[in-house]
Amino acid sequence: MLDKKKKQRIIEKFKTHKNDTGSSEVQIAILSEEVKELTKHLREHKKDFSSRRGLLAKVSLRHKLLRYLEREDEKRFLKLVKILKLKISKKERLDLEEPIEIAAEEELEEEIEE
Repeated sequence: MLDKKKKQRIIEKFKTHKNDTGSSEVQIAILSEEVKELTKHLREHKKDFSSRRGLLAKVSLRHKLLRYLEREDEKRFLKLVKILKLKISKKERLDLEEPIEIAAEEELEEEIEE
């Protein structure tokens, strides 16, 4: 768990406006720091399964917040990922190939009916 001073430094660094304490950027930065600390702890205490469960919950929440930020404002997302040095897999985008495949399937169905 982060102490108040460390958490306050993170908030000061990532806040988007004067009184910001809960924006996506701040939450993601705090979660990232907690993930780092828990990872370090688990390297020493390999059998601490309750902390491992907490780590997985924090990683999952951070992932959800990152996806939200990416969806809402991609520039802020990319900036934050770069600052925090996070590894992000390539986005799975829907290409135009999908409607073409559907059209091809419909044509096959028509050929079968004939």
